[in-house]
Amino acid sequence: MSDEKEKIYLFDRPENVNRLLKGFYAICILLVLADFVVHRHIGFGWEKIPAFYALYGFVACVLLVLIAKKIRNVVMRKEDYYDE
Repeated sequence: MSDEKEKIYLFDRPENVNRLLKGFYAICILLVLADFVVHRHIGFGWEKIPAFYALYGFVACVLLVLIAKKIRNVVMRKEDYYDE
């Protein structure tokens, strides 16, 4: 049984993970650049800001993480909660 080789999956190799991340970064950059070229039908004045949706998404994500860290302190149970 010890002679069996462990199966190597796609994301077990660091170079594959790096390629994936570089691809995601390239897509993000292309989408932000497309924001300057593509005409948008805006409904509010603040949507005129260049890369507004990218900035909005980034700020929203950061706020979600920060709020979740604070909520964790409120809803977290003791380590031996089920042993009592």
